[in-house]
Amino acid sequence: MSFLKKLFGLGNGNGSDKGGANGAPKVADEMTHEGFLCQATPMSDGGQYRICAIISKEIDGEMKSHRLIRSDIFTTKEQCVEYTF
Repeated sequence: MSFLKKLFGLGNGNGSDKGGANGAPKVADEMTHEGFLCQATPMSDGGQYRICAIISKEIDGEMKSHRLIRSDIFTTKEQCVEYTF
């Protein structure tokens, strides 16, 4: 049963990086660059962290965003956030 939970995102892992009750990723740090809001949301992956970020910008009064996930893996959350930016 735990295989199916992980497959469909229902496994809780350690729970520290899964975000809030609304399912939004947990933001570790953020910065702005040329009008874009970049939010680092490191993804826990087998005791390590994968680069994951949300890049947003308001266009014509509407907030547009894109979720970035890379294959890079880091041993600490701090390293992951540093390399995200």
